[in-house]
Amino acid sequence: MKRDIAKEIEQYAADYKRFLGIAKTERRAYAQAVKMLEKAGYRELSACKSLKPGDKVYRGYEDRTVMAAVVGKKPIAEAGLKVVGGHTDAPRLDLKPKPLYPKGGYVYFDCHVYGGIKKYQWLVLPLALYGTIVRKDGTKAQVAVGDEPDDPVFMISDILPHLGKDQAKGKRDEFFPAEDLDVLAWSTYAKPKKDAGKDADPKADKPALVEYLKKKYKVDEEDLLSAELEIVPAGMPRDVGFDRALIAGYGHDDRVCAYAGLHALLSLDETPAVTCAIVMCDKEEVGSTGSTGMCSSFFENTVAELIDRQETNARDILVRRALEKSSMLSADVTAAADPHFPDVDSTGNSARFHRGPCASKYTGGVSKGGASDCGPEFIAEIRKILADDEVTWQMAELGKMEKGGGGTIAQDMARFGMKVLDFGTPLLNMHAPWEIASKADCYWTCRAYRAYFAAK
Repeated sequence: MKRDIAKEIEQYAADYKRFLGIAKTERRAYAQAVKMLEKAGYRELSACKSLKPGDKVYRGYEDRTVMAAVVGKKPIAEAGLKVVGGHTDAPRLDLKPKPLYPKGGYVYFDCHVYGGIKKYQWLVLPLALYGTIVRKDGTKAQVAVGDEPDDPVFMISDILPHLGKDQAKGKRDEFFPAEDLDVLAWSTYAKPKKDAGKDADPKADKPALVEYLKKKYKVDEEDLLSAELEIVPAGMPRDVGFDRALIAGYGHDDRVCAYAGLHALLSLDETPAVTCAIVMCDKEEVGSTGSTGMCSSFFENTVAELIDRQETNARDILVRRALEKSSMLSADVTAAADPHFPDVDSTGNSARFHRGPCASKYTGGVSKGGASDCGPEFIAEIRKILADDEVTWQMAELGKMEKGGGGTIAQDMARFGMKVLDFGTPLLNMHAPWEIASKADCYWTCRAYRAYFAAK
């Protein structure tokens, strides 16, 4: 029976949009991924004393990074793993540890930039607030405001053009300082005290906002010291254009690839020869540092835990050998060619919409700085896998030399000696509050990852 690819594309896009609308932060992406894994029969690795072929397990860390695997027929120590790794953090604004301050009759959230953004793109945009507040006793309050129909939204104000002539003279990165990317949180005035004098100005009622938070979330202002609160664009993913062939959404980079890897793993219907695994990690947008980034030991520790449940003498050298025998598709997005900005496109080597996911032999900057630079043998291997499964894909690089550059987690994984190829979905508006992806490219990305997992 011939496949109805157009129908499959639309169904996959609908499923992906639901995930993207939920996964507004890395914690929410983690929670949704674990929910999907457990529904599919995956068990926490810590609950498994031993592993046999066909077992499905996952291991999470700090509610932000997760690795899941289907155990293959060959021992991991002997054959290594096939890995698809993407990240679920995205550029945003984080609330500072002491986030509330009054100014000129308003109360603001004092914010810190997370990841690479163009600051002006976050002005006068409806924003949502998500995150976790941890009280001193360890209990948590979950915050999610801005995406339900009756929710308020938040906003960063900007000066009107009639009075913005001096602002317009500044350079793009100078006319709006990062320290001014503060979000309007409260505007109700407190009445001046009776003895304050007739010229006293009313001030925004910060105590009233603190009281609101106490009533709504059962937290006080001091609890915000141990909070992880994020400002993200408000709104759900939407189709773009009369043909509805594109998706606009926040966090395509890199939830589009992380979800594709998860979906591909969940769709495996046979026990693979080699253990197949996905990693949905945190902190890529700030250099993959920290305990939940790929520069941590989470990945190798998880591989060690897997091997420990397969081998009676799980020595460290077995982990090292397994990592060297492993391969990985570094599942991260790349830039689609934008006809408005042809000067940055690498002629003949730029990604295009609707032509499938993009393989990038290297990333980095000028002179391949910071690249892992995949070997041609592994590229040829992937080419054959994709051809055998009739997957639509393309080869490209991230723009012209000396115009910029970028990196992924590829080099962080290649340090183990494994074969790594950057392979992900092309985007327009990358790192903007609203990015654009092709439905077809999203679908073919997942198909490519599944073909890689299923290949004999």
